[in-house]
Amino acid sequence: MTMTDPIADMLTRLRNASAAKHETVDMPYSKFKANIAQILKREGFIADFSSKEAKVGQTLEVALKYGAHGEQSIQGIKRVSKPGLRRYAKSDSLPMPLGGLGIAIISTSSGLLTQKECLDRGIGGEIVAYVW
Repeated sequence: MTMTDPIADMLTRLRNASAAKHETVDMPYSKFKANIAQILKREGFIADFSSKEAKVGQTLEVALKYGAHGEQSIQGIKRVSKPGLRRYAKSDSLPMPLGGLGIAIISTSSGLLTQKECLDRGIGGEIVAYVW
């Protein structure tokens, strides 16, 4: 079965596993997904991630993070730019999810960055997702 939007699939798996209080979640590997996981780890939304060999190809394993009383680190995650409708933002009109409390993952010519890093560098790009 072909998948039309593997990034939306990744975000949905993270959202569902976090809501079900799973410790880890597996998904098909890609460099783009690994870069998204790296940003989520750097910003403190997930504990860790790794790639491992599967029967066919590779699998990305993401270890989810929870608070001291079991509260989710990822309260919400939303795909913004979709295959049917791409969303772009210039450097002077970058989104600030939840007034700056969340992050926007933006695909730029310099790779995947958060909106804060894009503001520092003065570049814009395609808005991939919001995470809060």
